[in-house]
Amino acid sequence: MSKQTAKSSKAIKIIVSATLALVAATHTLTAQATELLVWSAGAAQAPMTELVKDYQNGSGNTVKIEFAPVGSLLKRLSEGGRPDVLILSQDVSGEVERNGWTAPSASTPIASVGVGVAVRVGAVEPDISSSDALRTTLLNAKSITYINPAKGTSGKHFASVLEQLGIAQQMKSKTTLGEAGFVVEPVARGEVELGIQQITEILPVKGVKLVGPLPAPLQKTTTYTIAVARSARDTQAAQDFKKFILLEPSLVVFKDKGFSVP
Repeated sequence: MSKQTAKSSKAIKIIVSATLALVAATHTLTAQATELLVWSAGAAQAPMTELVKDYQNGSGNTVKIEFAPVGSLLKRLSEGGRPDVLILSQDVSGEVERNGWTAPSASTPIASVGVGVAVRVGAVEPDISSSDALRTTLLNAKSITYINPAKGTSGKHFASVLEQLGIAQQMKSKTTLGEAGFVVEPVARGEVELGIQQITEILPVKGVKLVGPLPAPLQKTTTYTIAVARSARDTQAAQDFKKFILLEPSLVVFKDKGFSVP
């Protein structure tokens, strides 16, 4: 980490702590600390892990946060799961509202991210500068990995990319589908040549290098939202947590982890 980046991160933490102190001072605090259960898409893991620690230190509440692909979280909701707060892709907001898991228009955008390609540190970086270049690179690769399309946003999109490129069948035999988490980790271990996932799930993985985003014609930018679930046990505490995540200092943390913010 550069000295400038370290100073920037320290400054962000100071601002977040000061903001939380202000929130605590200007809101009526409950007599007992609240425990919140937050379900979050994996793409937001890096910023949310940091922000949850800051929130707990400043608010006195505790937060249990569980990360999983969006498809897995929707399945858990359909099976009766009862989180307090949801962080999901904007693509599924309508489904979430129709099923009554949140109130109508409850989802507020936080930040956006695109899909990228990763290689092992030290490997030759392939050409992904255009649709044709990406097609050639994929056909020449010995192996690739991306998240199971039935579970993850980037996997669903990349499966459609392979169809658009006309190489879906050719790629099947050399594709390993990840089920959750940072699916580019096998790339870091040298087990797979190319990894495709949302950029914010590539950057935290040691041993891999982000080659770049998918070329513009094949890119998908996903916006993530935050909403208080209808199943929230303490609606006020859940709303306060949502407000904290949407504060400018918190959005700076998202930006620092690779997201684009409003």
